[in-house]
Amino acid sequence: MGIVNVTPDSFSDGGQFLDVGAAVDHALQLVADGAELLDIGGESTRPYSEPVTVEQELQRVLPVIEHVSDRVLIPVSIDTSKAAVARAAIQAGAEIINDVTGLEGDPEMVRVALDTSAGVCVMHMQGTPQTMQDNPTYGDVVAEVCDYLQQRRDALVAAGIARERICLDPGIGFGKTHEHNITLMAQCDEFHTLGCPLLVGHSRKGFLGKLIGDKEADRTYATIGAALSLAVQGVQIVRVHDVRAVREALAAFEATGGIECQ
Repeated sequence: MGIVNVTPDSFSDGGQFLDVGAAVDHALQLVADGAELLDIGGESTRPYSEPVTVEQELQRVLPVIEHVSDRVLIPVSIDTSKAAVARAAIQAGAEIINDVTGLEGDPEMVRVALDTSAGVCVMHMQGTPQTMQDNPTYGDVVAEVCDYLQQRRDALVAAGIARERICLDPGIGFGKTHEHNITLMAQCDEFHTLGCPLLVGHSRKGFLGKLIGDKEADRTYATIGAALSLAVQGVQIVRVHDVRAVREALAAFEATGGIECQ
């Protein structure tokens, strides 16, 4: 899954693709680089980010989704927690709702998913982007995240969303300490018990900078290394900025005896 941040303040590439033309060109390049999904978002969810209005978010993402969905064959995902944005984005050509609140932040989001038959990606987050890194606390982070994702899966199925339309995301960096992130990354295979495809968004995140001992360093190489670990654990979707680098690393890994990467 290639990332298209149409924002001025995303943690890694904020401002680079705020212009519609730049965002569309970037999306098309990600597809050329081997992306099999595109995730387009207009509101940063980095720690302590400020929320934007529905109108601002729509102004950012709709032109990009319209242009991109007309020119690519792969599915487009809308990264939003606002039901109005999700509905408009699907009308513009998106097919998936990627919601960091697990479809809980907006009471109308489940209705949008039902009305549009969109796929949904359900993420775990402790707190909100404005509070999530204040003091994230768990007794057993893997068990608690797994329990939450199971509860959300069951609630969505009970609401009428087909199980095969649900993807689950442990929410790396969303209300987790460095140690929590490392533990979740190392034990992602535990989440296969939930019976849904898994999505992990670890790309360029702060825990990788801390892991390699240099918070200012280029985190592309660390992102690739972690993606190989996720492949070994059978994670179906990796959400990354550097599609070509990760794609080529996975191809070489598989060809030289690593686990099959699909």
